[in-house]
Amino acid sequence: MSAHPIEALLRPPVELWSTLVAFATAGIAILAPWALMMPPGVAYGAGAVLGLIGLIRGRQAWRVLRYQRNMRRLPIYKVRSRKIPLSRRKLFLGRGFRWTQKHTQRLRDTIRPEVQRYVQPGSLYQWARRKEVAWESVPMLSLLARLFRVRAWWNPLSPLPAVGGKPALHAVEPDEQDVWMDIGERVGHTLVLGTTRVGKTRLAEILITQDIRRGDVVIVFDPKGDAGLLRRVYAEAKRAGRTKDFYMFHLGFPQVSARYNAIGNFSRITEVATRIANQLPSEGNSAAFKEFAWRFVNIIARALVALNRRPDYQQVRRYINDIEPLFTEYAEAHLETHGAEDWKEQVEELSSKISERNLPAALRGRSKEAIALMRHLQAQDLYDPVLDGLVSAFKYDKTYFDKIVSSVGPLMEKLTTGNIAELISPDYLDKNDTRPIFEWMEVIRRKGIVYVGLDALTDTTVASAVGNSMFADLVSVAGHIYKHGVDGESIDTPPTISMHADEFNELIGDEFVPLLNKAGGAGFQVTAYTQTWSDVEARIGNRAKAG
Repeated sequence: MSAHPIEALLRPPVELWSTLVAFATAGIAILAPWALMMPPGVAYGAGAVLGLIGLIRGRQAWRVLRYQRNMRRLPIYKVRSRKIPLSRRKLFLGRGFRWTQKHTQRLRDTIRPEVQRYVQPGSLYQWARRKEVAWESVPMLSLLARLFRVRAWWNPLSPLPAVGGKPALHAVEPDEQDVWMDIGERVGHTLVLGTTRVGKTRLAEILITQDIRRGDVVIVFDPKGDAGLLRRVYAEAKRAGRTKDFYMFHLGFPQVSARYNAIGNFSRITEVATRIANQLPSEGNSAAFKEFAWRFVNIIARALVALNRRPDYQQVRRYINDIEPLFTEYAEAHLETHGAEDWKEQVEELSSKISERNLPAALRGRSKEAIALMRHLQAQDLYDPVLDGLVSAFKYDKTYFDKIVSSVGPLMEKLTTGNIAELISPDYLDKNDTRPIFEWMEVIRRKGIVYVGLDALTDTTVASAVGNSMFADLVSVAGHIYKHGVDGESIDTPPTISMHADEFNELIGDEFVPLLNKAGGAGFQVTAYTQTWSDVEARIGNRAKAG
């Protein structure tokens, strides 16, 4: 039985009686040995032994009393930012303990009816809580009610701190210690689960602080746009002397936000169309419209890149509504390079012969110059894949064209309306706009710090579209780093990119999954915070895929 002791801590501290008896007898033996009919030498030795027994039993009694006291109190753990421990090999998580079978048994013991007087607050504490409310509006007693609420060492009736949780969860282990995690384990990513207002964001602040002080690339995604988290990230960047590398992108504050072109950077041109089309519904009949939208956005993106123009939402919206200006510009540029010297005269001659009434229904309403360009190109048999796509889009009946791309129109309207349009479709040539423009590869190269506030509570659609485009861009960047490394650095030592995703269930999607599954080799280490895993499954809509 000695190898398997039965622990009982929720009981009267009977050790106090033997402690009292041992100390009393020790005192008598030392001060009045004659009362015990002992010679002084023997009495002093007996007093020492009894004193030692009293200390041992007193320590056992103190352990029981401390355990029971912790059951009724909930201490607040506070640490100043500058006091957060920092290690190059370990990550500080806070204070706690490793949960074992012993703690499970202790927690189970707390639900037994006969021990509730050791677990629940006493009757005096409950009386004080009742009087707090009852006396709140009583003139003479309101001061006393306020004193009951003061958390101070002199107030034995102070209420538990408003931090949530159950005191017993901490009380089952009286000796908490600093908890550390090996840095090398973070590339496997970290998931933090906890209901609302239990400290997920506070934990995020502790981890972000260490990542910033360690010199990592730090990217923080916050769907809600929490001002407190933003202040913490900026304060830590300033404390670490890294404000020059700090970028704030916030859809809720476009006037002071940095700018970012969500579709302006890519490894393959098809990524532009994919990032836009992935925001469209794909269930049922919507799948066909999504594919049509992808094709026409891809045509536009290829033409813009061929014209040495960087794609953005504003241009995509413009040419989705009217493809003719882009077709005309590209056709003229193509003919300047590959056409005959007198191509302009030939086009003008064709234009003069065009009669509106003889045109097919699909071309009515188009300009004669554009129609002439199309016919001239067809007559010259000049094949170009980009031009071929533009011609096919130009020849569509406008009414039919509007129908098949109708799904992408509302999305483009939301992304290009108001001040947000200037954030996600920045004008690179506007010297009067001093807001910085950032790109992920440049951020990683400079070891920057980026806070992304998506303001999802205001407009979920825009927040989702911008966030998913960022994730797709990051996946593309991760692929580049995986293959070629960061410019100027060895491919064998990828940078450390610490990404923190608050309210992870609002961010997860088809663009984010590859970042979790495949980006670890490029140095990405994701820490995700969410309330329950069920929220993630509901967001993805597929339990197997979420797992």
